[in-house]
Amino acid sequence: MSKSNVVPRTVGTVIRGVRAPIIKKGDKLDDIVTECILNCAKSEGFTFADRDIVGITEAVVAKAQGNYVSVEDIAFDVKEKFGNVDGIGVIFPILSRNRFAICLKGISLAVKKVYLMLSYPSDEVGNQLFDKDLFEDEMQNIKDDCFDEKTYREIFGYPKHPFTGIDYVDYYKTIIEESGAEAEIIFSNDCYDILNYTKNVLNCDVHTRNSTKRKLISKGAEKVFGLYEICTKSINGSGYNEEYGLLGSNKSTETSLKLFPRDCGSFVTSLAEKLRAATNKNIEVLVYGDGAFKDPQGKIWELADPVVSPAYTAGLEGVPNEIKLKYIADNQFGDLRGEELEKAVKEYVKNKDENLKSSMVSQGTTPRKITDLIGSLCDLSSGSGDKGTPIVLIQGYFDNISS
Repeated sequence: MSKSNVVPRTVGTVIRGVRAPIIKKGDKLDDIVTECILNCAKSEGFTFADRDIVGITEAVVAKAQGNYVSVEDIAFDVKEKFGNVDGIGVIFPILSRNRFAICLKGISLAVKKVYLMLSYPSDEVGNQLFDKDLFEDEMQNIKDDCFDEKTYREIFGYPKHPFTGIDYVDYYKTIIEESGAEAEIIFSNDCYDILNYTKNVLNCDVHTRNSTKRKLISKGAEKVFGLYEICTKSINGSGYNEEYGLLGSNKSTETSLKLFPRDCGSFVTSLAEKLRAATNKNIEVLVYGDGAFKDPQGKIWELADPVVSPAYTAGLEGVPNEIKLKYIADNQFGDLRGEELEKAVKEYVKNKDENLKSSMVSQGTTPRKITDLIGSLCDLSSGSGDKGTPIVLIQGYFDNISS
């Protein structure tokens, strides 16, 4: 084909959700993913290139590992950690049936009383106890930053989560009581307030967990553990996660949890090797969980997992190094138009500096980690429901206009 007949490339990044069989404990996930990716290419008629990306949702990695715990396992470990105490403070949990309800059930089985301290008006990832915009006047009636359930009901009534329709105060209290423990509900955004009730604390916050624990210890707490320190070792053959414990877990049944996967580094390495052998291309791999984005309607920041990606291949390290096209088009090449402008911009991009961090030409580009961006893209593409696509193939992500 002559140069004049070459069709210019018209597509940038392409994302495909790849269907896979239902994954069960013991499945050879690296083999399954490789087969699914190859079948997808055959079905859709595309080829592979170096720096294509394959993402696998953390859920199927954990399922293949059989990384589960029961409420009895949770209760056992809480007892091991706290010893023979009558009650513990459980502070700053996420408001979620999927994320925390089963954790709370196991915790409550271990003690006689739970002092449950909820942050307000929402948890750390944006799940609302109540809509602060609807309760501006009522918020002014709060005399103390820390208050009890009676005061909460008098001021705010019985508001429900806008998406789930759940009154989480009543829901969590019921879980505690049905597990055989006494429940006392407290509302505060200051971790120190729990020490007025008990010196034994389980802090359940995700992204501020280390700071919260340090603060409590500095103010005289006797025993403090984070949710990330529960179920870090196998209990009678159970699953575990040595780094994150119960953080990143999801409800499996009414009495069990699927944990965040472990040993993900060895998995992404093995899968990358199998994909290279099958395609003769260097394909990047990552395991992804929640994407790091915020819902504009519900005000929920989706990142309830401790990280977006627990493991990835080395080629996904770093942050984007991109030029803002509209900036250079308006500034460096403001007097050019049409093909002349396009040619100049492509040449500029082709010869850009390797580090544009402090350059004006990169202003407005996204300085987030590549793995956070790609993990969010994967999470949005695969969904968390019934799409059946726990594998995501991304092509052309690292290309630019000069490619």
